[in-house]
Amino acid sequence: MNPLSLYVDSIFTSPYAMSVFVTLREKGLAFETLTLDLEAAQNQTADFVQLSVTQRVPTLVDGDFALSESSAITEYLEAVYPETAVYPADLKQRARARQVQAWLRSDLLPIRQERSTLVVFCGQKRPPLSPVAEAAARRLISAAQVLLAGNPAYLFGEWSIADLDLAVMLNRLILNGDSVPAELVDYARRQWQRPSVQEWVNLPRPVL
Repeated sequence: MNPLSLYVDSIFTSPYAMSVFVTLREKGLAFETLTLDLEAAQNQTADFVQLSVTQRVPTLVDGDFALSESSAITEYLEAVYPETAVYPADLKQRARARQVQAWLRSDLLPIRQERSTLVVFCGQKRPPLSPVAEAAARRLISAAQVLLAGNPAYLFGEWSIADLDLAVMLNRLILNGDSVPAELVDYARRQWQRPSVQEWVNLPRPVL
């Protein structure tokens, strides 16, 4: 069987590519990592346009099947390669995990704008949050505290890919030095210690 292929950004700063990369590593699947220089618009070349409907990273190639959008990819991998799960087994908890993922991707735009993943992966420091971003940060922290009431190690009893996605969003603030409650800092650090996560974190990147 040919290995899976995963297209990611060439400087390894896409949190969505990271989510799929970690999923593949957690599942122990062999795959090839292929990089695209998004600044040079390599995602808009004729070959990649033909491959990826959305022209975005991550894009996974599994034989003659190509799929983009990270949560769609992780759900596909969970269905096709279920031996090692990255979503909760309980259907209601699995729905909650997907809810967390969808929320993190569709809301909190001011945080993503003012705390790009260059903060998370390249050590960039950004000025204080604007009032709009501060409001988004309060929403993030409030929701995370509700989800992690009682300070569990993980959102749903055992680790899931939603834990990584939440930790990335929290680390946009934490790694810039913004104020985040200590229990959420501890939670984010715990997720960052997983070997699959550390492998992505330690990939070579430009120094800012």
